[in-house]
Amino acid sequence: QVQLVESGGGLVQPGGSLRLSCTTSAFSAYWMYWVRQAPGKGLEWVSHIYIDDGSTYYTDSVKGRFTISRDKAKNIVYLQMNSLKSEDTARYYCVRPTAAGWKSAFATWGQGTQVTVSS
Repeated sequence: QVQLVESGGGLVQPGGSLRLSCTTSAFSAYWMYWVRQAPGKGLEWVSHIYIDDGSTYYTDSVKGRFTISRDKAKNIVYLQMNSLKSEDTARYYCVRPTAAGWKSAFATWGQGTQVTVSS
């Protein structure tokens, strides 16, 4: 069974940067997603990447600030987060979707990594 392990979260001041990593034993999927959940809020899709050609997609609130990438040789997906804002505070999850998408009950989730943006 594919496992996902996120790392790289932490406490950062507004305007700062963090790089999240998602390590997996194998991509074994066409897409990989980053999804976040802010305190008291629902799950929010942040970004996803097509593993094969590296095509990327972002939610509007992070465009121009976040960059998703992948290292196919190491089976790692990254999320570079720059110009962080307080509203980026959330637990960030790496998700391997099924053909039904990231919300599928059979999607694979990591344990998440906490990102807190605060002065």
